[in-house]
Amino acid sequence: MRRLLLPFLVAAVAFATVAALPAAPRPAAAAPDRGHEVTYDRYSLKVDGERVFLWSGEFHYFRLPSQQLWRDVLEKIRAAGFTGVSLYFNWAYHSPAPGQYDFSGVRDVDRLLDLTEELGLYTVVRPGPYINAEASGGGFPAWLKQVPGRARSSAPGYTEAYHEWLDHINPIIARHQVTRGGSVIAYNVENEYAANTDAAYMQDLQDTARAAGIDVPITHNQCCDASWTPTWASGLGAVQIPGVDDYPQSFECQTPEVWGPWGEGVTERLSENAPVYGAEYQAGAIDLHRAGYEKCRELTGPAFMKYFYKSNLIASGATMHGFYMAFGGTNWGWLGQPNDVYTSYDYGAAITETRQLTEKYDEFKRQGYFVRAVAPLTRTDPADAPASANPALGTLARSNPDTRTQFVLVRHADRASTTTEDTSLDWSTPDGEYQVPVRVSGRDAKILVAGYDLGGQRLVWSSSEIMTHERIAGRDVALLYGRSGEPGATVLRYPSRPSVRVLSGSVRTSWRDGDLRLDYTHAGLARVAVSGGGRPPMLLLLGTDQTAAEFWRTDTDAGPVLVRGTELVRSARVGGSTLSLRADTAAPGEVEVFAPRSVRRLTVGGESVRVRPTTSGSLAGRLHGPAPVRLPKLSGWRYRPEAPESRPDFDDSRWTVADRTTSVSPFPPTTLPVLFAGDYGFDYGQVWYRGHFTATGTETTVDLNAITGRDGVYQVWFNGRYLGSARGGVQADSEPPVNQNPGPGSFRLPALAPGERGVISVLVENLGHNDDWTADDNRFKQPRGLVGASLPGSTATVRWRLQGAHRERADPVRGPLNTGGLYGERHGWHLPEAGGSWAAPRPPGPGVSWYRTDFRLDLPRDQDVPLGLRFDGTGPYRVQIYLNGWQVGRHTADLGPQREFVLPAGLLRERGANTLALAVTALDEAAWSPPRLVVQANHWTGRR
Repeated sequence: MRRLLLPFLVAAVAFATVAALPAAPRPAAAAPDRGHEVTYDRYSLKVDGERVFLWSGEFHYFRLPSQQLWRDVLEKIRAAGFTGVSLYFNWAYHSPAPGQYDFSGVRDVDRLLDLTEELGLYTVVRPGPYINAEASGGGFPAWLKQVPGRARSSAPGYTEAYHEWLDHINPIIARHQVTRGGSVIAYNVENEYAANTDAAYMQDLQDTARAAGIDVPITHNQCCDASWTPTWASGLGAVQIPGVDDYPQSFECQTPEVWGPWGEGVTERLSENAPVYGAEYQAGAIDLHRAGYEKCRELTGPAFMKYFYKSNLIASGATMHGFYMAFGGTNWGWLGQPNDVYTSYDYGAAITETRQLTEKYDEFKRQGYFVRAVAPLTRTDPADAPASANPALGTLARSNPDTRTQFVLVRHADRASTTTEDTSLDWSTPDGEYQVPVRVSGRDAKILVAGYDLGGQRLVWSSSEIMTHERIAGRDVALLYGRSGEPGATVLRYPSRPSVRVLSGSVRTSWRDGDLRLDYTHAGLARVAVSGGGRPPMLLLLGTDQTAAEFWRTDTDAGPVLVRGTELVRSARVGGSTLSLRADTAAPGEVEVFAPRSVRRLTVGGESVRVRPTTSGSLAGRLHGPAPVRLPKLSGWRYRPEAPESRPDFDDSRWTVADRTTSVSPFPPTTLPVLFAGDYGFDYGQVWYRGHFTATGTETTVDLNAITGRDGVYQVWFNGRYLGSARGGVQADSEPPVNQNPGPGSFRLPALAPGERGVISVLVENLGHNDDWTADDNRFKQPRGLVGASLPGSTATVRWRLQGAHRERADPVRGPLNTGGLYGERHGWHLPEAGGSWAAPRPPGPGVSWYRTDFRLDLPRDQDVPLGLRFDGTGPYRVQIYLNGWQVGRHTADLGPQREFVLPAGLLRERGANTLALAVTALDEAAWSPPRLVVQANHWTGRR
């Protein structure tokens, strides 16, 4: 049936897509003249000899199947002060079958890398071949399970397969390297390759990359600290820049108050000739215990970020960082790993799955702006730290050997302490001896700077932290901050006494022996103007954590700009006397800009904003917010029952015959023939089995065994009668003996007479494939589908056939991970153009029922309004959600925790007609409530 319908489905899929049109991969090009040289030493990466501080956030394009939203997320990453982005490339996402590769539409990584170049983000590429433990198969295509030889080794079969992948992805990466004028600054081979390792394999990955034109430094991310071996820092397979993964807060989201159970989280130096690289530093967590991602965000929130990120920065001197994740996204379709994740991959990240900014984002911005602004951080050595008068507070220090700038970390000696402590630091700065008062609240840490040329100023020391500073309109503008209510002090040195004006706030000033001292309490935003004294004029902004996070820094051809008061600043441009911002607002409010002298006018989102000059030398005005949005009520639902496969008279003659007696899988079949779905080309989603036999009269039960992944089930019918369901097995043991009874189910049969014909129909879920984190085929190659079937006490022979989504007939637009083998999927019921006879809705019974409705949207063009689909009911059923043909989520009503699913713009027509199709699989008679549309956020935006 599938084969006959394929031409019609291909046409329907191509017509239905709302993503960008496919683009053919471009051929590799010769290096253009605008290329640059990438080098490194023990301190940092360098581009054309200039040191680079790599502060990158992880982003997975395959978890956001909407090209128009790639820019949105990458602009938000850049706006937070990140200098780079880290990108996995998912082999399975691009290759439905051996020899088949697709880099079009939502898989157009050429376009993705063009975008990182346009936005000025350095890129660390991570093509694996193995990538991510939370993706199905760890990013390996399911067809690789049928390839002989252990994966992640030098086995010939695996070698041929991964060479095929790298032959496709490496040329794309090569033409986007910094050395050819692109964004790729480093190439990561493999991923957390620490168990069952093969040095020849690691070396071949690098040799293959070099042969394809990769000439940037090659890196690796070692899990989980330097105690694991090998570290790939020396010997065969060694990379140029070895890195370490650090997850000090673990993944126990249900107990977010627990502090640092996995250690100090300090990245270790693995090579004396390369920078310290925190390749994956924890910036969220998997929700292993289904506590909800807000708990994961709490577990890895601003307090964790302040203490652990700053401690790592000063304790290790790392100048290369990759934070996992900046934006998590969605395990749409059958993308997710089957045991540890569900549809949402929000990850508790700084940018939520709905693309909203959080308090974690604010902390990333405070630290990101700092590492971008303070160049001496790119080259530091350990230094003697000033002694703390209070033993409850400890100190660490680094200094730049060229500028002598000092960086002192002040934190609690007991990292779990929640007390507020005061101390005095006996600090020998490059400009003299000082007693520096400091207050540190519990689970906080401060990086204090001394002996620093802050633009045209000389910063002797400050007990406030630096967020950023710029030369704007002929003066230095510096933003320093501390926790609200904490005292602060800053000392600046001048050849002669300068003129000081306190423009706002309460700041006390004093002058002694060339030092201008400012004392204050962090509250709101104080402003101090300093002029004369033999230095350029200066505006010093002294804020709290919160007020500092209200500022945005961006570049224009006329110079840098600071903006305060918008929810986000995406970009800025100066034309004549006008500053044009692309910015977002969530509500009406004030906006203030610090801009080049020529600027007298302001536009935001193309609209003119009336501004007035301020005493701070800025321009201030007021912005309107977004208009309210009304959503249509989802109504007019239509219904269609499925599962004709359960009927005894269903024609399965065109189905695949299960006739194999051996398998590549290390899991031995418990009965014959082999019933493993993947062995017959059915890799993702549900698979139907039908077993025919002639009764002997001794049959009383059918015993089945299936592997589905966590929370997966299989359902059984006999001659059209529903027998019930059972839970499928989960991940295989990492070592033999492999569990021989992973997902047992015994189903009682009605009395059968000798010679009576029987048909067993079984619908088995496949929630995805095990990762291969330990390079163990017992784990990775564990099969899916039925793994055993028998009629105890009977000598009858059962002839099995199976049907599903075959790897050779993948959706050409949405890819192989979008659909499975439900009857409705095979016949296009999930597509907007699906025809056929649909009836008034009724409650679902055991098996599969389909529900569809259409709705229209007319969202404002100048607003970003993420929408979600909310389910409020519970019961023994699960729902596959199709938006305009894209499977955007899987709702397990009886298990949770997720009840709201993102409908991403690009797949969602924000101004036009949309179709929702729901495949409801009920395990019993179930009452269910149709979902509703919800507004997840509303911003007036410069996104477009």
